[in-house]
Amino acid sequence: MTLIKSISGIRGTIGGPTGDTLNPLDIVKFTSAYATYIARQHPGKKLKIVVGRDARISGEMIKNVVCGTLMGIGADVVNIGLATTPTTELAVRMEGADGGIIITASHNPRQWNALKLLNNEGEFLTAADGAAVLDIAEKEDFNYADVDQLGHYREDNSFDQRHIDAVKALELADLEAIKARKFRVCVDTINSVGGVILPKLLDQIGVEYTLLNGEPTGDFAHNPEPIERNLGGIMTEMKKGGYDLGIVVDPDVDRLAFIREDGIMFGEEYTLVSVADYILDHVKGNTVSNLSSTRALRDVTEKHGGKYYAAAVGEVNVTTKMKEVGAVIGGEGNGGVIYPESHYGRDALVGIVLFLSSLAQKGLKASELRKTFPEYFIAKNRIDLTPETDVDAILTKVKQLYGNEKDVQVTDIDGVKLDFPTSWVHLRKSNTEPIIRVYSEAGSIEEADALGKKLMQVVYDMQ
Repeated sequence: MTLIKSISGIRGTIGGPTGDTLNPLDIVKFTSAYATYIARQHPGKKLKIVVGRDARISGEMIKNVVCGTLMGIGADVVNIGLATTPTTELAVRMEGADGGIIITASHNPRQWNALKLLNNEGEFLTAADGAAVLDIAEKEDFNYADVDQLGHYREDNSFDQRHIDAVKALELADLEAIKARKFRVCVDTINSVGGVILPKLLDQIGVEYTLLNGEPTGDFAHNPEPIERNLGGIMTEMKKGGYDLGIVVDPDVDRLAFIREDGIMFGEEYTLVSVADYILDHVKGNTVSNLSSTRALRDVTEKHGGKYYAAAVGEVNVTTKMKEVGAVIGGEGNGGVIYPESHYGRDALVGIVLFLSSLAQKGLKASELRKTFPEYFIAKNRIDLTPETDVDAILTKVKQLYGNEKDVQVTDIDGVKLDFPTSWVHLRKSNTEPIIRVYSEAGSIEEADALGKKLMQVVYDMQ
């Protein structure tokens, strides 16, 4: 039984006692707190809130509770039904709404769900916004509308097509080149909303496809996180031959991973790298990713004459940095592509069309494109600690230990990251459990893992 309250939203498992799960009573509380916060940003205004959801089994129940609660607060509700996270983000802007709630637990397993909270730009709430919502929830500081002020409800199923139209209209979406290439792809949509929208997109851009796990039942055929150990089905299908590319999304379609024509992973980290390289071929500018993302993005950016910037982990931190430095492309190494020409949110549809445009323009196979980028490998480890451990003190000691070392750049905006000449390691505190996540990257997986384990030993020796 788990309920996680953070700036990124309210996430929990379904079923069990109040206060410890994502249950109807807690859904009402946090929805009320969010609507109250949004109302205070727009005093005297009749609120309009967009609600979209992925295909999780619990989605229908949660949608009904959320929509009813918003109406009870006095907000008008636009329910866009089964919709991707980026579709819902765009819908907020297209509707001129005051906010939005996305009902999705992203890549978490089927027993999880979550409320992701958006502002009037269709972007995730900032840390300060999120803290204010949690404070209102804690105090239960909300008032419901009287009978004459109740909100109204309507459904609008037009936003999938409007999202597709917006992607097709992007200047660097080379639809002619894509159609001329006559791509054949295999797509795993993990029994969620990707199975609804991606066939429409691919049909409209002239791409032939085979769909795996396409029925949006929410009963995921495998662990929904789009990483190699979960993707045996599509990798086996790809190895049969006859495909140019494998495409994998998570349940809410903001993460994107590719599989090469030979059935080998393109590399989740390289989704953003490849799209950025394509953008920078056409537009000069800067890039941003989070601290735990591959150095290949920096290398590619500098090759094109731009400057790379790192942000703390978390989409809102990345988008904030992108706006600050005027980045033309950014995102996260987990397959999240953020393209400001579209909107400030991770969007797999944007990533698919730009990646196919790149392949088509360059006349390359996916495996050939991958070889044009610097080769790095990331290892992921963790240090398990006791609840009593002062994690911040440990990270401070690591920072001090390496702060005066020659050829080591120390960054402390999110844990501690140590950049060495040809490698890096990032120690990051978990917000939900007593562990330190250890990410390390080098020119081989063995070297990356050894670097991570070396820093783990440093931490163990401190205790």
